[in-house]
Order: sequence, then structure tokens, then C-alpha cells
Amino acid sequence: MDQTTERKSGPEAGLDTDPAREPAVTHEFFGRARARLTLEVPAGLTDPSVPVTRGDLDLDPAVWERAGVAATRPAAVLVPVVDRPQPGVILTMRTTELSRHAGQIAFPGGKIDTVDTGPLAAALREAREEIGLDARFVAPLGYLDVYLTFSGFRILPVVARIDPGYALKLNAAEVADAFEVPLAFLMAAENHQRLSRDWKGIRREYYAMPYREHYIWGVTAGILRNLYERVYGA
Repeated sequence: MDQTTERKSGPEAGLDTDPAREPAVTHEFFGRARARLTLEVPAGLTDPSVPVTRGDLDLDPAVWERAGVAATRPAAVLVPVVDRPQPGVILTMRTTELSRHAGQIAFPGGKIDTVDTGPLAAALREAREEIGLDARFVAPLGYLDVYLTFSGFRILPVVARIDPGYALKLNAAEVADAFEVPLAFLMAAENHQRLSRDWKGIRREYYAMPYREHYIWGVTAGILRNLYERVYGA
């Protein structure tokens, strides 16, 4: 049985296109990203001995020691930024049937398999498998920092320009929905909430960026915060 759902691109998918609400920082996003990011794969993706300072440890590095967690599995995600007058970021909502992170907001991506030539190939493959995004609509701009997760992954996010003519075909077994969130909203620091919660008896801090009915938090929000700092930071 074909477990796919078609989605068309466009502002009607959830993109707020009111230019009056767009901060000036998004106007030159693609040029800034090309200038500040590279497609050189950082050694920390596969070598645990290389120091990595981004991830669930961002806000409190001591938590990792107390939790006794190690991130050892390389993975890659696509950070798809749609090239519109007011750019949007494609995000997915995972199905509630998945064993990990069910129902959460995420980027398309997953672990790097042996068939992948590298993290870019893995991110493109996962985006095709999860949401049917054809690679011909994707122009890679560069990698963010390796992001370590408490679930054991070393994630390398690849930022890419997405042609606005893209169309999606969702894998209904993994993805319940796909939508765009305005880049202007995600790159506004005042929308980056810093919160905390208990995790197995340990107090953890994390970022959250709620947008309309979508609760963007955890790894996804942390990667978006890294995008903000790499592209718009001093």
C-alpha cells in the first residue's frame, strides 16, 4: 500500500508572508550563509576525541557527566530554507507511531548509512525518503556545527537553499505533516525561549521556539539557534 501524502509548496502551507513583520536580517540570508558556512566536513562528526561544543550540552556541559551519556553515532539533517521574498524553513512533524521522538517537530534526516558518500548524501537521501524532496530543488550552502544529542547522535546539519517550486510527497509511516515556518520568526532572538525540565532526575535546559500550533523545541530548536549564531552572530 502506498503510504505517501502529497504536499504542494507555497505560503499556504503555513508561511506567514507579511513583509512588515520580517526583520531585515532575512533579506541577505543566502549571501551571508554562503559567506559564513562551508561544505568541509568537520572531524568531530566521526571522531569523538575532537571537542564539540554544540548540542544538548550547550546550556550546561556538566549535565553530560552526570547523565553518563555518550554521543557516538554520526547523523545528518537537512535545514531547508526556501528562497522566497520572505524565506521559510521546511520542518516536519513526526508520526505518533514512531518509537523515538514521536509527534515532535524535526528536520528531515537520520543516521549516516554505509551507502552514503557523506553527510550531505545522507541528508539528501533522508529528505527524499521522508518527504519526497527531489535533490534537483536543493542547493547546499554549508554545514553548521556538529550537534550532540542525549539520544546518542552526532548530528551534522546541512543548510540548503530550496527552490520555491518544490513539491513534497510525505512518507506517512514517518511524517504526519510538513510545513514552512518564516525564517524571520526563527532568526529573531526574542523568539528563542530558554527553558528547563527534568530528564531522568537531571535538570536540563533547552531552547524552544513555539510557532502557531507547532511546538519547536529540543534538538530542532537548538540547531536553529546555531543557524542564527553562525549566520547572524558577530
